[in-house]
Amino acid sequence: MAVIEKDEQDRWDPGVHSYASMGYYAADYEPKDTDVLAVFRFTPQSGVDPIEAAAAVAGESSTATWTVVWTDRLTANSHYQAKAYRVEDVPGRPGEYFAYIAYDIDLFEEGSIANLTSSIIGNVFGFKPLTALRLEDMRIPVAYVKTFQGPAHGIVMEREHLNKYGRPLLGATIKPKLGLSARNYGRVVYEACRGGLDFTKDDENINSQPFMRWRDRFLYSMEGVNLAMAETGEIKGHYLNVTAGSMEEMYERAEFAKELGSVVVMIDLTIGYTAMQSMAYWARRNGVLLHLHRAGHSTYTRQKTHGVSFRVISKWCRLIGVDHIHAGTVIGKLEGDPATTQGYYDTLREDHVPINRGNGIFFDQDWASMPGVMPVASGGIHAGQMHQLLDLFGDDVILQFGGGTIGHPLGIAAGAEANRVALEAVVKARNEGRDLLREGPDVLRRAAEQCKPLEAALATWGDVTFDYTSTDAPDAVPTASY
Repeated sequence: MAVIEKDEQDRWDPGVHSYASMGYYAADYEPKDTDVLAVFRFTPQSGVDPIEAAAAVAGESSTATWTVVWTDRLTANSHYQAKAYRVEDVPGRPGEYFAYIAYDIDLFEEGSIANLTSSIIGNVFGFKPLTALRLEDMRIPVAYVKTFQGPAHGIVMEREHLNKYGRPLLGATIKPKLGLSARNYGRVVYEACRGGLDFTKDDENINSQPFMRWRDRFLYSMEGVNLAMAETGEIKGHYLNVTAGSMEEMYERAEFAKELGSVVVMIDLTIGYTAMQSMAYWARRNGVLLHLHRAGHSTYTRQKTHGVSFRVISKWCRLIGVDHIHAGTVIGKLEGDPATTQGYYDTLREDHVPINRGNGIFFDQDWASMPGVMPVASGGIHAGQMHQLLDLFGDDVILQFGGGTIGHPLGIAAGAEANRVALEAVVKARNEGRDLLREGPDVLRRAAEQCKPLEAALATWGDVTFDYTSTDAPDAVPTASY
């Protein structure tokens, strides 16, 4: 496609102009406090100027099309244009660039992630002059943050609901994911909760299949939860997955969960942003915690050069209003660079998140007292790693051991007991000022002398690690992978 290079005074000449000459690149632009800011990683086609490519991203994600249109004159054109205001080389990756782009807040509907994402990632990822494009980070201005409900309850209120303080919460995903009958599923819930866990969980792909319809699962799971609460004197919960094929069906399932006394329901990321936001409103109205499984996220978050970073998904989900979200373990079986994952956890939990390029954070983010989201660490972790998990993530996290509970050689309740004893031993050591990374293994061995289930867990899984190089590490500074 031939591009006619035009000076500023020729902006309205008919034909095809460069995006930069039409005002979508402005090196002297000073972002306003109310602007939505984004940083994209992009790889232009051979021969495409990086500044023109950045301007094209700004244009195609706001008001531009491929040629001059006269209806631009019917608007305050420059007001509605997104503006690429900085282009940087990506350190150590020739041919890749970071584009910083500012969007006026007027471009977005208040309180709608669906509208925000339709603009920012709607069309531009298929733009031919680019071989790859990735949304790395966003700055959501306070003026826009305040149009969203945010988490249905948040970290502080969740702890008050559960009356659990001073330690991470413990969970387990029921295994196998698929194929159990409803009664046997409920037995697993009961054994895990009475053994010492705070939560058990449906997995992302258990909804209402022929082997176990949702109503039966809900009934037997809550029977297990209630029996475990009666025996332990602690509040327990099971994440009842209300994900369904229609919003009406999801509301029906959620209402039934509430009627049964469940403290929490669960949804999958695959239901979409509007459905997630609707469920967040329902959860706040009904006093039920909302757990989000990030099902499907790695299809577009894992690769460095194309897609959407999970730190952006974390911001969107905090605005949407979930109470929990799976956010990585670093040391488990799933993707997780330590610095990148710390950036996710900060984004979800902190009220103010400063720029930290080493953790992948490109902008200061002020959440203006919006409650935090409880991150969930899940996927291939076990009791022998408890000291590492506490050192990495602190107290405000849910540690979920699926196979590390249900695969215990002495049974499910023993697996839960091993996790609970390991957690309390490590928390005690931390509170005494001990060095968890250096002394943690010894702390666990000494606790195991008084706890046969923990001894068996350490003997079974103590040497299990998933030591692979992360595919998504920040490019500002070198980082090691666990």
